[in-house]
Amino acid sequence: MQKIRPDMDIGHNIQRLRKGSGMTQDQVVAKLQLMGLSISKSTYAKLETNRMNIKVSELVALREIFQAEYQDFFAGLH
Repeated sequence: MQKIRPDMDIGHNIQRLRKGSGMTQDQVVAKLQLMGLSISKSTYAKLETNRMNIKVSELVALREIFQAEYQDFFAGLH
């Protein structure tokens, strides 16, 4: 499965988008699970802290959940 490298600080942007949406980690995880993605709260927390690679399927789902654009996930990354 294709993944984005964790050396990019995408986790900070994921956290920013979640908080901007007024959602908790539990709420995001529940929505991801309803979309058919098998992800736990601890795994999601690792995504926000760049301790785990994000799957493309998770990125696509988060884009829908946060009603964001893909560039929002990559803002400020070099």
